[in-house]
Amino acid sequence: MAVLAGVAEPEVRRGSDYSGLSRQISAAGLLERRTGWYVARIALTLGLFVAGWVAFAAVGDSWWQVVVAVFLAGATTQVAFLGHDAGHRQMFRNRRASDVAGLLAGNLAIGLSYGWWIDKHNRHHANPNHEDDDPDVGAGALVWTDEQARGTRGFSRWLACRQAYLFFPMLLLEGLALHVSSVRALTDGTPIRHRRAEAILLVLHAVGYLGALFTVLSPGRALVFLAVHQGLWGLYMGCSFAPNHKGMPVVTAEDELDFLRKQVLTSRNVRGGVVVDFALGGLNYQIEHHLFPSMPRVNLRRAQPIVARYCEEQGIPYEETGLFDSYRQALRHLHSVGAPLRAERAAGGRSRAA
Repeated sequence: MAVLAGVAEPEVRRGSDYSGLSRQISAAGLLERRTGWYVARIALTLGLFVAGWVAFAAVGDSWWQVVVAVFLAGATTQVAFLGHDAGHRQMFRNRRASDVAGLLAGNLAIGLSYGWWIDKHNRHHANPNHEDDDPDVGAGALVWTDEQARGTRGFSRWLACRQAYLFFPMLLLEGLALHVSSVRALTDGTPIRHRRAEAILLVLHAVGYLGALFTVLSPGRALVFLAVHQGLWGLYMGCSFAPNHKGMPVVTAEDELDFLRKQVLTSRNVRGGVVVDFALGGLNYQIEHHLFPSMPRVNLRRAQPIVARYCEEQGIPYEETGLFDSYRQALRHLHSVGAPLRAERAAGGRSRAA
């Protein structure tokens, strides 16, 4: 497990460090809304999304729909990025406008509960990589800490031993998991502000989506389209979020970190140009995003050198790497967590053989 180490103590009082950075970011105008940019981004994203469904209708009952499904998986993820930005009020300062945008992008367009995601994502931002408080590193299909690994039994333990090898294949089921979690959240007491509206929009999405598939396509082709579209959407989503924190230090209740260090030390940036910026929806600037969640996505690139320089001045490690190396680090962490379990299985096998 990664541990928090190597953090130099700055000369100034720790509680004042974030305010110093915040003043620099504000002075650079990077927290101001970018309405024109978002109008263009929304038009482009919705254009791609609508174009995919127009192509679906034009192609008809053909195996070429597999190509359309691949394209729509990418467009669907780009719509999800807009929902993410709306949730952080990067588009609009007004909460109502942000909620409307999020509900339309999440519930109606892609079948993902906006309210459930907001609750989960806010807890992640408040305590990133905290073994008790961050739902993104809670024990589930994958385990992220030694303690979680020791608590596995049966098939879960078998899976934990091999999770690094199975990580990307398992992401093909992430889309299904997101849909299931969205429906479950509407009935299990998860705090959702617009519960009735969300339920109606999810039903409309399901009826429209499944209705289109089974009206245009034969049952067999509809199921193939469903599997390709949803599988690749889940894979794309997972590949967009996995580089950000996986393999970075895991925080425990014993760690006492101020806001600046809590966000920087548990986050990782991914280097790249405009292609990576577009592909990852700006999430490649994860450090800057966690420090300033409401900062418009387009401003994160400009904020990056300011934050990196400030962290260097404060003696705070600032992690930045390439895309493929970020996956390597995440997989290495998953593999290391499963190492004690593999050693235990090997020892048990030798004992039985003796």
